[in-house]
Amino acid sequence: MPEDLIMRGQTVSGGQETLNFGGRTPGYGYQITELSIYPSLSLGTSNVELFASVTANDIGMDPLNVNFDSPGLIATSNYSTTYTGAYSSDRATVINDLFIITQDLILMTTDTEGGDPINWQCRFRKVKLSSSAEAVANFNQFTIYDG
Repeated sequence: MPEDLIMRGQTVSGGQETLNFGGRTPGYGYQITELSIYPSLSLGTSNVELFASVTANDIGMDPLNVNFDSPGLIATSNYSTTYTGAYSSDRATVINDLFIITQDLILMTTDTEGGDPINWQCRFRKVKLSSSAEAVANFNQFTIYDG
């Protein structure tokens, strides 16, 4: 059975978090399998429009202006609700689950409606790597991060 790693937290709108992979086990990497975002305040009583991005770059990517041409984009997600006496919601997430993660990632969030903090959760699957595959993954992520 695969080993999963879950990172979760709450980030201020417009803020960023470092998803730390510094203590990882040599010979292993991770693949992202989930990015979920959810409001923290005014649930069911107001409109909500949330955005998040996860990147392998040294700086985060504005989740309102994601660039799918960027090799450092790992995941992006949006969540919206409309409250007009009735409650409806919509969400979309795009994940590059083939990217092997061996170094820290940057998560950025934005709430365009109220600027409230955003709850988030990322799930990663641990994958065994040969020494050559680990070297390639490290090099790829380093060149994205440094480039």
